[in-house]
Amino acid sequence: MKPEEIVEFAEALAKIAASGGGAKALSAHLAQTCGTGVLLEDVDWRHLAAAGSGNFPATARNVVEAGAPGRAARVSSGNHHVGWLTLFGTDADPDAELLLRLTAAALGTELGREASYRGRKASFWESALAGEFHDAAGTREEAASRGIAVAPNYVTIALEAEAEADAPRPDVNALRTLATDGFRGADAELGFVERGATLFVLVPAIRAVDASNAKTAATLLPRNAARRKPPLRVSGGASGLEALAALPRAAAAAETALAIGRRIFGAGHVALYDELGAYRFLYEGADVERLRAFATQTLAPLRAYDEKHQTELERTLKLYFKVGQNIKTGAERLNVHRHTVFYRLRQIAEITGRSLESPHDQLTLRLAVAIDELHDTI
Repeated sequence: MKPEEIVEFAEALAKIAASGGGAKALSAHLAQTCGTGVLLEDVDWRHLAAAGSGNFPATARNVVEAGAPGRAARVSSGNHHVGWLTLFGTDADPDAELLLRLTAAALGTELGREASYRGRKASFWESALAGEFHDAAGTREEAASRGIAVAPNYVTIALEAEAEADAPRPDVNALRTLATDGFRGADAELGFVERGATLFVLVPAIRAVDASNAKTAATLLPRNAARRKPPLRVSGGASGLEALAALPRAAAAAETALAIGRRIFGAGHVALYDELGAYRFLYEGADVERLRAFATQTLAPLRAYDEKHQTELERTLKLYFKVGQNIKTGAERLNVHRHTVFYRLRQIAEITGRSLESPHDQLTLRLAVAIDELHDTI
């Protein structure tokens, strides 16, 4: 190449970087100029960008470590090694080495800037999850200064990748990719915080339907993870809807749901904190006021139905438990036909959203009844 052509190539790299084209556009410019394949990887050999055509391997690790065909250049940001840029199919072109090094230098600046930007965002979410922000307006201003659009409310998901027997635990980045694909930001972006092997995903929920969609998406993650190549085995827990200022409480609820779900349902399940019923109190402990609120909330749908339709569903449920779930004895005590008791039990299950055939749901209803009966004497 002529000197002026090399200068034009470098100027084009600068224009791409200035316009915000990013690592993919820089890699594509090198691939187009050289007419070959280009692969950009981070220091752990994870793909950041690929461009061009031709036969090139899934990773350039062998080019760097074993001398396989291809040309590789270290990508550095200041004194920090941030990745590798590799060209394939240009061994006979003496100019390719120079173009490769120029592009690697431009990528070093770009990746360093992106890493700094991501780091500023990550530190905001870490501070929010740690409860370091106390003023809502100040929190929003801090988020805006870091280029983050926040929502008033969030559903927090705690995820962990389960390892197969004698296998290393999957990289947390795989969880991040899965979550990015599985959740949508609802006019605000997702937040991510890593704590050891646990990835917290902060899903914005501006409307009630956003929270419902986030919980549904969370429960589908294990199935989606199993379809990936290579497949992942994911366990998790999801909090209820919480305000931005209450993210520490949401994170604690998500961790509780993860722990309870793993013990009750096994690995490969995402449990919803709001649907764990009595297990929340058995795991966390609870004061009298929380127990009373739980009983009232659990029995409220039955009481509202009874009041509106002049029925006896709450009385039927309490008597059903008192007589040891004996339908015949319950019917005699209620002075109704046993078919009426069966019908009422089906109504109770439908109205409360809890199956009397499920030991988990039955525990919640039994505890609610027991707390309610002790209400005046606690």
